[in-house]
Amino acid sequence: MRTVGGKNIALTIDDGPSPTYTPEYLRLLAKLHIKAVFCLIGENVQRYPNLVKQIVAGGHLLCNHTMHHDEHLGTKSTSTIHQDITATTAVIMKASGGVRPVFFRAPGGNWTSRLLAESRKVGLTPLDWSVDPRDWSRPGVAHITTVIKNAKPGSIILCHDGGGNRTQTYAALQKALPALKSRGLTFVTPRPE
Repeated sequence: MRTVGGKNIALTIDDGPSPTYTPEYLRLLAKLHIKAVFCLIGENVQRYPNLVKQIVAGGHLLCNHTMHHDEHLGTKSTSTIHQDITATTAVIMKASGGVRPVFFRAPGGNWTSRLLAESRKVGLTPLDWSVDPRDWSRPGVAHITTVIKNAKPGSIILCHDGGGNRTQTYAALQKALPALKSRGLTFVTPRPE
């Protein structure tokens, strides 16, 4: 899934939860009345289970983003892929109080036929993106803001709360999200298949 329909737009947030940035993002999203999809890494979920509960309490959806963000997972055996996806779902459900992730996102967007098949096999909808400001590389607030603000109706935006210093992303979202809303775009969460 790379788009949502109509004048809708979706925000996805990867690589958390992060004790530094996830709470800031949650406050911003609540203030703007925006729901997002949080793509969670299993090892971070195990470290910060209370943050997963806060994400769920905010009305956001959960996405399985693998246990360790192995960008080469799709090249591994089917059984290794299956084990990683099911183990990650299990830790997310434990941390969330039983809320199951509905999406799966391949680390780095490195999709393979095995990753697609295994995620679907366990009932997760593959979730990709169509707008990528490459915020993980910290290209500057202006760059991130511009790329996000240029999103078109139907876009799924990729941002990060985990994996490093995300102050640039947070500052960009403070500017870009209200700008998108002022263009008449409605933030939605994608519908799982």
